[in-house]
Amino acid sequence: MRTPKKRRLYLVLACGLCFSAAVALSLAAFSSSLTYFLSPRQVVAKPPAPGQSFRLGGVVEAGSVATTLAGETPTTHFVVTDGRAAVNVTFTGVLPDLFREGQAVVAIGSMGPRGSFVADEVLAKHGAAYMPKDVEQSLKEAGKWDPKFGPPPDANSWNTMQVKAGS
Repeated sequence: MRTPKKRRLYLVLACGLCFSAAVALSLAAFSSSLTYFLSPRQVVAKPPAPGQSFRLGGVVEAGSVATTLAGETPTTHFVVTDGRAAVNVTFTGVLPDLFREGQAVVAIGSMGPRGSFVADEVLAKHGAAYMPKDVEQSLKEAGKWDPKFGPPPDANSWNTMQVKAGS
């Protein structure tokens, strides 16, 4: 014979089991749709598996942009850097108006079979008002920028900059 106390216990256990299953299914669905953000230094140190989608953030390296036309669709090759490492990027399509050398970009895509990043989407922001935290930290560590002296320098000047001793 079941007492009301045992019935309540079974009901609470059944509800807890259903809730746990719902949470587990939600987390599994959520983790499969996550797109991680990586800096060029992280990509070079530990390349993601080909086909794994992620966001690559950095600054478009000066002199690295080359565009070709295949029919009516442009294909652009450029290099994204964080001041310490660089990753080759290929994007097929029309780039945003704000895209240019020396500007911060976030490219969404995956690593291609030849080790370059194949972007499905490119997001560009004007000026230094937007810069991913990992890229900002990498620029500081590379001696390319000290925030107390204002916004980060234009990427066109990186190759001629000298790192001060003791920085």
